[in-house]
Amino acid sequence: MGHSVALNFADGKTFFISVNNDELLLDAAIRQGINLPLDCREGVCATCQGQCETGIYEQDYVDEDALSERDLAERKMLACQTRVKSNAAFFFDHDSTICNAGETLKIETKVTNVELVSETTAILHLDASRYKEKLQFLPGQYARLQIPETEDWRSYSFANRPNETNQLQFLIRLLPDGVMSNYLRDRCQVGQSLFIEAPLGSFYLREVERPLVFVAGGTGLSAFLGMLDNLAEQPNAPSVQLYYGVTSENDLCEQSRLHAYAEKLTNFSYHPIVTKASENWQGKAGYIHEHLNKDQLAEQAFDMYLCGPPPMIEAVKTWLDQQTLQNYRIYSEKFLQSNTSRN
Repeated sequence: MGHSVALNFADGKTFFISVNNDELLLDAAIRQGINLPLDCREGVCATCQGQCETGIYEQDYVDEDALSERDLAERKMLACQTRVKSNAAFFFDHDSTICNAGETLKIETKVTNVELVSETTAILHLDASRYKEKLQFLPGQYARLQIPETEDWRSYSFANRPNETNQLQFLIRLLPDGVMSNYLRDRCQVGQSLFIEAPLGSFYLREVERPLVFVAGGTGLSAFLGMLDNLAEQPNAPSVQLYYGVTSENDLCEQSRLHAYAEKLTNFSYHPIVTKASENWQGKAGYIHEHLNKDQLAEQAFDMYLCGPPPMIEAVKTWLDQQTLQNYRIYSEKFLQSNTSRN
């Protein structure tokens, strides 16, 4: 049997290919219409260089002038020499257009439910089962959704992992007067058609090698739900801390689902934080960075993932700089206002 491999490019587009046993990654990509840049095919020129971000692979030969020992330690690879040994994801630091990779999938879905959680938050459920194959995406990636009866598209992170029935979920921030927000409040009905384009984005779960710290602001939680779904299926998942910040306690989403992860992930801790807490709120209040534990984070290397509004992300990054923590990697995605990629 072959392996499912995601090829992610600098323009945020991802294409999934099937790689046969003992087949070179470059050959598999070309066979399926993705012409990765190449020159020598001998492991010397490094034209087809990429980086493995998750999965197991081997390389036949890599010249020392093509990739250094440090490059190899950072899981950089040459597609012309790489043979994958499991499902995997690779990143290439150039646009997909260079490879004539074509367009990402555009799929018609049906609305199955919309939950208006609060004045600022909604959960949209879509059925993409008309697409007969399993819709592939990496946990943390997003889709573009076309608002029915308009030419407008908005982007939202998947709030679930890929599944056999192609049932999809998105957490959506409701703006006072947004195109998607007005649709969800006023016109959205079960059974309506809604087109999506996917998968997109370079914010996704990398190879898990050390403890994880997830920091979500508002509907930025959406990306982490897919990641947690994925981690919950892994036999030896690392410790995971989730910090989830919202404006008021009414904005908290998927609480029963978040608490349930503790039953599947033995080292999972969840920290909801409310900025403008009511008198009845008995949990953490204020801003996320005020509740991060420097001593705990300094104990060992960790990977931190940030997803949410730019002020939250910048505040956490500033806090990290001020603490002079050393051994960590950080991945982030900012949610921006309308007419941008994230809304």
